[in-house]
Amino acid sequence: MSDELPDVLERAPKVLLHDHLDGGLRPQTIIELAASVGYDALPAPDAAALGTWFHESADSGSLPRYLETFDHTLAVMQTREGLFRVASECAQDLAADGVVYAESRYAPEQHLTHGLTLEGVVEAVNAGLRDGEAKAAAAGHPIRVTSLLTAMRHAANATEIARLAIRYRDEGVSGFDIAGAEAGFPPTRHLDAFEYLQRENFHFTIHAGEAFGLPSIWEAIQWCGADRLGHGVRIVDDITVDGSPFSEWLEGQTDDPQALTALELDRVRLGRLAAYVRDKRIPLEMCPSSNLQTSAAVSITHHPITLLGRLRFRVTLNTDNRLMSATSMTREATLLRDEAGWTLEDLRWVTINAMKSAFIPFDERLALIDGVIKPGYNALGC
Repeated sequence: MSDELPDVLERAPKVLLHDHLDGGLRPQTIIELAASVGYDALPAPDAAALGTWFHESADSGSLPRYLETFDHTLAVMQTREGLFRVASECAQDLAADGVVYAESRYAPEQHLTHGLTLEGVVEAVNAGLRDGEAKAAAAGHPIRVTSLLTAMRHAANATEIARLAIRYRDEGVSGFDIAGAEAGFPPTRHLDAFEYLQRENFHFTIHAGEAFGLPSIWEAIQWCGADRLGHGVRIVDDITVDGSPFSEWLEGQTDDPQALTALELDRVRLGRLAAYVRDKRIPLEMCPSSNLQTSAAVSITHHPITLLGRLRFRVTLNTDNRLMSATSMTREATLLRDEAGWTLEDLRWVTINAMKSAFIPFDERLALIDGVIKPGYNALGC
């Protein structure tokens, strides 16, 4: 792909399933919203310095400093005007990056300190997303954005948030999620919410297999019935190479940039959970740059997404937190191309995987695949 036009990945249609609304703000917007609500605790005075602070803090290896980044974004997302603007700009920014379908997730319970109700939060975000879609279309970059309502693992509001998602399911909310620290807060704590969602025939994903390993993934699927896995990168803990755990094998391969692309697949064995995830085509919402920041992967070159893709898991590519990782879908694709040997055909494949896995009706997914994604890649010679 080295001889391709520099902007080919920018022009490629993209689908984004795992992107946090409070992790994707424009630095200048944070500054302006902070001024409007009287928030004076920003760590930097101008947009460039603030953007650098967010990325360096998330990249520091310090969990308290990483979590502090969200204190600042959430602080300016407590009014209808703030939420509307952030949501609108989210849709516009994703569309400008070539994203044709996205699911933006946020936790309504984290936006109540200035008097908004849960319903008011959802309605403000929905309105903002519709505004952003309209502006993106007018700019020649049509996009569809739905939202996922997130409940926090450490709180006790999951069933209330699940009911909120059902209330707005016909107004732009396409699914439900739980997020937050995995260790000590298993998804089964919220089993009532998941059972309710299943009775309502509603879609949900669960953050699992990022900071915590196979037990988190197993519970998310076998107890809670997750449609997708948020991250899911630790599924490689149930994979062996030449009889050794994947992580042990990889320790001896970090000097070889072709280790994952050249590995003969007949040397690889899947455990029962990994085989189940692959057999059932359970989508993995993988976020390479974010995984490096949280130490869930050692490098882009050796990120498990490459091996999992070769093994034909239902892999998807995502950003997680665009501000904290200083990233975009184009940047994630470029990193995989330049550092992990991915081709445009690989990126087409994960894009179609993601669209197949979206939480919108089948006929609408198919229309985007056949009417937008495939023609878009065909135009790029793929």
